[in-house]
Amino acid sequence: MKSSRAWTSCRVAICLLCVALCLAVSSARADTYYVVVAGLGGEPDYEQRFNAAAKDLEKIFKEASGNVPVRVLSGQTATAAKFKEAMAAVAREAKANDDFVLVLIGHGSFDGAEYKFNLVGPDVTGEDIAEMCNRIQSRRQLVVDTTSASGGAVRALARPGRGVIAATKSGTEKNATVFARYWVEALQDPAADTDKSDSISALEAFTYASKKTAAFYESQKRLATEHAVFNDVGSGEPVREPDARQGALMASFTLQRLGKSRQAANDPAKSQLLLQKEEIEQKIDGLKYQKAAMEPGDYKKQLTEMLLELAKVQQELDK
Repeated sequence: MKSSRAWTSCRVAICLLCVALCLAVSSARADTYYVVVAGLGGEPDYEQRFNAAAKDLEKIFKEASGNVPVRVLSGQTATAAKFKEAMAAVAREAKANDDFVLVLIGHGSFDGAEYKFNLVGPDVTGEDIAEMCNRIQSRRQLVVDTTSASGGAVRALARPGRGVIAATKSGTEKNATVFARYWVEALQDPAADTDKSDSISALEAFTYASKKTAAFYESQKRLATEHAVFNDVGSGEPVREPDARQGALMASFTLQRLGKSRQAANDPAKSQLLLQKEEIEQKIDGLKYQKAAMEPGDYKKQLTEMLLELAKVQQELDK
């Protein structure tokens, strides 16, 4: 009984720490830096598919990034040396309060001990990628590895403050994946915005892409050879859906703004209000993860106050 209570307390403490980390930097967050790498295809069909996904993400992220450069490598430029150069450039430019997003598209491999991302020329390992990410100051990071065997990279990449998404649940799911296709689609489809906040979070995009991937295999009457997972607390096993411990960081990580939110982001008079709105929404998400450790009355009181504050900011944005 004591060990069970200790474990519950530990889970709550870890969750609260993650929430605090997410919220501590939200109000001061400035920019988001993006790196997209479409690795070696090996066959014309894969080359075309990987390059098209990278091109779509480049367009999506450029619309979202403002003046921040979006670095995309594909085809013959997708080498380990160019990858390291792009990541080093972000490490020089990004500040602690900036967000960072890395998307890997292509083939991966796993030998039971080490994951490798297939590039033109020498491959890079999960540890290599983690080391490059660790040099970037951004306290909030998101790594989306859509490759085959990507589940084998999660342990190497996981770190507090970094959400890690893998298209496969382990390194043993080695077939080519379709997750990347639906990840791109999630950032283009307003239906992914399930909470109707005029924005798409990393968690919403993950959920959308996961469901679409499962539906693809069902429609083809094929046994699913990929099962997407994520880890956004930096420890423990990855999960396939949010729970009491995992999901807070991903839920607060905005990837795409829609409709009025996008207009507000480009309007100097409203951009600060938009940041306030997103900060309040993130606090509400954080509060939900703390609910199990709170008195019901206190939870209801705080939630009501936040919802009223959110309504006031939304009213100003709607003017």
